[in-house]
Amino acid sequence: MVDSSRVQPAAFNCEGGLVLNRSTFLMQPGEALVLENFEPDVEGGYRRINGYRKYVNHIIPQTNSSSEKVIGVASFANKVIACRGEKIFNAGTTELSTSITATETMSGSGTIRVESVSGFTASGTIQIENEIFTYTGITSTTNPNLLTGVTRAASSTTAAAHLNGVVVSSTWTEIDTGRTSAKKYRFERFNFNGTDKIIFVDEENAPVVFDSSFNVVDVAASSVAGSKHVASFKNHMFYAGKGTTPEEVIFSVPFDEDNFTSSDGAGSIKVDDTIVGLKVFRDSLFIFCENRIFKLTGNTSSDFAIIPVTRSIGCLNGDTIQEFGGDLIFLGPDGLRTVAATAKIGDTELGTVSKNVQSLFDVNIKDSLLFESVVIADKTQYRIFFTKEGQAENLTRGVACVIKQQGFEFSEIRGVKPTSTDTFITSGDVIVLHGSSDGYVQRQEKGNTFDGTPILARYRSPDLSFGDTGIRKHMQRVIVNYKPESAIDADLLIRYDNEGSGSARPAPYALDSSTIAAQFGSALFSIVGDAATFVFGGPSQPIIRQSVEGSGFSVILRINDGGETAPYSLKGFQLEYQLGARR
Repeated sequence: MVDSSRVQPAAFNCEGGLVLNRSTFLMQPGEALVLENFEPDVEGGYRRINGYRKYVNHIIPQTNSSSEKVIGVASFANKVIACRGEKIFNAGTTELSTSITATETMSGSGTIRVESVSGFTASGTIQIENEIFTYTGITSTTNPNLLTGVTRAASSTTAAAHLNGVVVSSTWTEIDTGRTSAKKYRFERFNFNGTDKIIFVDEENAPVVFDSSFNVVDVAASSVAGSKHVASFKNHMFYAGKGTTPEEVIFSVPFDEDNFTSSDGAGSIKVDDTIVGLKVFRDSLFIFCENRIFKLTGNTSSDFAIIPVTRSIGCLNGDTIQEFGGDLIFLGPDGLRTVAATAKIGDTELGTVSKNVQSLFDVNIKDSLLFESVVIADKTQYRIFFTKEGQAENLTRGVACVIKQQGFEFSEIRGVKPTSTDTFITSGDVIVLHGSSDGYVQRQEKGNTFDGTPILARYRSPDLSFGDTGIRKHMQRVIVNYKPESAIDADLLIRYDNEGSGSARPAPYALDSSTIAAQFGSALFSIVGDAATFVFGGPSQPIIRQSVEGSGFSVILRINDGGETAPYSLKGFQLEYQLGARR
């Protein structure tokens, strides 16, 4: 049948990310003026981010005050290490493999099935959500692994139902103490003698080393006590950032982080600026300073050489330095920059990547007291967080940067306030951790909330004029292409004429879905009452056709997400309209 409706379609993909440095006349339709708690999806579109949840259910014990922050966190030897106050602790953590009902009896002979018992002692106490259990044995030879001899509802807690996938964790064990006035822990994992080790520095005390059995040894040399930065390079341990000698790098003899005999290969190097970070990249040790960047090349003390990378650009904070997508990325005075090794041997290229969102960095750099960053390798994503004095967690901002085929795309994160971070990959599983100001260790990329707080997400398109801002468009329909992962609950809003005070403002349209395409081998069976129904043979990227009201010379799309359902990706939109009169 011939279409005589005179309806004109305009379709676009969601791509390009957050763009704040161009007029809406110059922006592409798929770019965003607001992209908060959505992330550029490596599979295309804008994806509502995952939440975070406790990685260990117990709070880290305090030294003197409940206001003590988690000032260090690291994954090591199948456990998580956390630093708070004057002490360092470790704990085991895993996930429940089989659900536990509230009525299941466990009175000394119960069994709990978990993903792994690698980080757990042969007997002890665990916590699942708010319930405490004791156990007397572990089994690592079955799949899943087992905690045996279990008694539930210990320590006056109440038996409750626990779904598979929830966190199972041990209590915190103190592994070091007396670290007076420790400021911020930074660490390096290394192996010089066939034994995995991790070394921490805290800006005040002697560096401390743990082996995989958590035997602890302090580095005795006073010359490196109070170091702020540490890195392993060419089998030497490098220390820097000491308050009395902020421009000096001290390195140990080969294969011994606690030997500084110069005749055996130890030594020191000075640069002409305050060092803010050390990072090994390819075959060099990069030394980031406040106003300069150097790189150290060579293999031993006899041929180590310092080469200036730039004498006009520095790094604002060493905690922003990460290896990302084959480059080093860091926070410079003008936003995010990369240090990219070029095809020309020995040459280095510096590049600014965050011009699209420069205003976000301008407003956050000037008064942030703390910077933290993580890399989510399976998403080729870098995240930087800005912490300001007295700012609530729900107001704390961050920026997500994703490498796409056409370049870097950005979005804004709101509601995550790390005080320390770590990223670790084990058996293909990317573990992204952060310590918090309330004494817990959280795991990012888990759950649909920020540890129980809804994830409020927002998207706003550019002002869409369809090539002519002088002609009124009478909107008929918006078609939304999206990819749900479970039931979603969001609102679609249509606004007109740059959201001026006199423009039309139709009521929100519900963007809800409870029917999800099922993939054989990964989908869960649905039961009556579930929020989402998985349907075999359904579309993996469904389309919602929403009739809309209103007219204007430009059109704006908004998505507001309530924040408690599973993530989903906005893939694209088609707007259908009829032309009206010229202004």
